Amino acid sequence: MTEAVTGSVTALDLEEMARQMLAFQDLTRELDAIIDSSSDGLWICDADAVVIRINPASERINNIQASEVVGKNMRDLLDQGFIDRSAALEALTTGKVVSQLQNRQGRKLISTGTPVLDGNGRVIRVVVSERDVTEIDNLQRELEEQEALRDQFRSHMLEMQQADLASRSVIARSPLMVNALKQALKVSAVNSTVLILGESGVGKGLIAELIHKNSSRADKPLIEINCGAIPESLIESELFGYEKGAFTGAQTAGKPGYLELADGGILFLDEIAELPQAAQVKLLRFLENGRVVRLGGTKARTLDVRILAATHRNLDQMVKDGTFRLDLYYRLNVIPIHVPALRERRDCILPLVRHYIDLFGARDSIRKRLTRAASDALLAYDYPGNVRQLMNICERLVVMTETDLIDVKDLPAEIAVGGNQPTMGGGVWHDEVTLQETLDKVEKAVLVKALETHGNQVRMAEALGVNQSTIARKLKKHGIA
Repeated sequence: MTEAVTGSVTALDLEEMARQMLAFQDLTRELDAIIDSSSDGLWICDADAVVIRINPASERINNIQASEVVGKNMRDLLDQGFIDRSAALEALTTGKVVSQLQNRQGRKLISTGTPVLDGNGRVIRVVVSERDVTEIDNLQRELEEQEALRDQFRSHMLEMQQADLASRSVIARSPLMVNALKQALKVSAVNSTVLILGESGVGKGLIAELIHKNSSRADKPLIEINCGAIPESLIESELFGYEKGAFTGAQTAGKPGYLELADGGILFLDEIAELPQAAQVKLLRFLENGRVVRLGGTKARTLDVRILAATHRNLDQMVKDGTFRLDLYYRLNVIPIHVPALRERRDCILPLVRHYIDLFGARDSIRKRLTRAASDALLAYDYPGNVRQLMNICERLVVMTETDLIDVKDLPAEIAVGGNQPTMGGGVWHDEVTLQETLDKVEKAVLVKALETHGNQVRMAEALGVNQSTIARKLKKHGIA
């Protein structure tokens, strides 16, 4: 009876041992899978610093086979120069977790040795994990270089802007222009979005520079982007930047956009009406939350950028036509400033003329003066190209006039005959010009103005009451394209 009981207990014990053995084998396989699948390198040493095991990641990182180091003592590997420092040996010595930066075969590794203690507090194993940080280090260095280049670019651009603004004078004599300048100075003190409106060449960029110069962001850059000068396919990448490999032809390291370059400063979006619909959506999102995502990226960057926008087009009509987003229009049109055309501020014309003649004369060491008749003709002209056209005319007069005195005969034909109101009075005619020459100048001025107004020969002929063939012949006669 006793033998039967003893036999029965032994069978149960054997069965339990078999189950435990299977469980132990499963646990061993699971631990092996975890160790071997780790992307970090793992070294396991015993209490005497003998290598018991390394995983495949360590083989890859160190370019070795496990058989080359397993069974060897870390002290011997250190003496042989295989490693320059040993986190395992330091962890065994101190009994604490140790982290080290190691250089191995031109690569940088971070090694962390962790002692494993038994129930009595004695070290029985040391587990060393190692991670290759060479690529991370290279990326960090590349990022620092990009940041340094960006800061250098911004600093250089700020210096150029300050020098350019210092060389330009703001001349305002008419009430309309004085009011526009007062508005610009007033909004300089705040961070609101400003929409600058006015015809081409009236000086919208100068208003933006004035706001920047007198704002709290004056020591930060004013980044100007002409939305109409950048191809539609590139406007998003230029404005918002792009990540590495975002599209064919992209720089390998990616590129920050104009918004990032303007961080802390002001972004001036000239010709905002030319912004494509897709870019309008992204700009609207930035105006709402101050965050941008580079093209091809997923990480959002929070930026502190004030937006100034300008256009010569009718945004109200564009909104009605569906070519400009209504919500973006409201976001931009927080504070509108209208810059009057030059013909609406005639009090500014002669002071501007004298300023630019003196400016270009000083540049080329040439001194020029205007006759009264020339001044009257310049004052009577409407300047469809506004201040930009006036500047060009003044430079031409300084360079091309043969004498020190600029007279009516030196002026462009469309100005000499009284602009778009040709007349024989007002000092236009003078002794040195024949009747035929005067009539030719008047005819040419009328044709130039009609072409600007009507755009083609058919409509010009209808407006002037002549045949289209007559218009074609006279355009050819006067060399008007």
